[in-house]
Amino acid sequence: MPFPYQITATEGRARAGVLKTARGEIRTPAFMPVGTAATVKALTVDQVAATGADIILGNTYHLMLRPGPERMERLGGLHQFMGWDKPILTDSGGFQVMSLAGISKVKEEAVTFSSHIDGSKHVLTPERSIEIQADRIGADISMQLDQCVAYPAERDAARKAMELSIRWGARSKARFGARETQALFGIQQGSTFEELRRQSSEQLQEIGFDGYAIGGLAVGEGHQAMCEVLDYAPEFLPADRPRYLMGVGKPVDLVEAVWRGVDMFDCVLPTRAGRHGQAWTWDGPLNLKNARFAEDQDPLDETSRCPASSGYSKAYLHHLIRADEILGKVLLSWHNIAFYQALTAAMRASISEGRFERFRRDFHVRHTSNG
Repeated sequence: MPFPYQITATEGRARAGVLKTARGEIRTPAFMPVGTAATVKALTVDQVAATGADIILGNTYHLMLRPGPERMERLGGLHQFMGWDKPILTDSGGFQVMSLAGISKVKEEAVTFSSHIDGSKHVLTPERSIEIQADRIGADISMQLDQCVAYPAERDAARKAMELSIRWGARSKARFGARETQALFGIQQGSTFEELRRQSSEQLQEIGFDGYAIGGLAVGEGHQAMCEVLDYAPEFLPADRPRYLMGVGKPVDLVEAVWRGVDMFDCVLPTRAGRHGQAWTWDGPLNLKNARFAEDQDPLDETSRCPASSGYSKAYLHHLIRADEILGKVLLSWHNIAFYQALTAAMRASISEGRFERFRRDFHVRHTSNG
């Protein structure tokens, strides 16, 4: 395995650990801010790093459309292009093709789709996805190409997508080969069907990956249904490799997933919410557009080391958001990313100190206190 994964503490199914990469250590549980188009929206890489993020996510679909993978390679890869010197994980592009592309067709050989930008036609095979991620973008962790089904899914549709994802996983692994400074993750599929996820996991392990993702969630199933899948899905994956829950989620989703044995997360929610005036806090989400904050002189979190969290009053943030000032979007995005990093740091500490169950209980009480 190119990246050693050391589990440093456990409590129940929850794990704290360190994934050691060529570009630095990733402390788990880890939240990866999403840098869709070579930027974590509204933030500089220095701001992102200052929140404590060890790794960010890049998006293959968006980067292959603009600026393009060959240009990306000529410019030195994504790290040099955007000025981020820590690890980067890229998704395969499969989810965006499902959700964003105007027209897409999935066949055994490849997925063909029309760009949401200009309507141009593109073909993405498992081999091309790996070429773009590992060779052109230069990702530290690449993801296999997979097919994700929407929710709710019929069992037969979920089975066919899972089986295609296994075949694409084998092709992805064959193209990726063995590398010393880059890793490849496989993706468990199977929608909400336990036996399909068990079968997916078994076949992925026969192929052999450096880490394993739980895909096909955060597609509209809701928190309860997600938790029901996570009651069993992580346990089907190897205990000695990182487990990555893709596209999740709200803070409560992270806490519940960690309790069930998940190690890594990504989601656009912190920055998307920030751009729309929502701040995530230990006391739950706050809508800074609300008139009740117009004269609130307290910061979002006076204990935070993030300037956006502790250095500006809610009244000022309310004013910026209501006036549609760019700075409001920047500060709330920065605060939200910092909060997510503080949340994962608190989970790591509580697992290491054997008090995660109490942390989980207290988090639920406080986080839902404002309704």
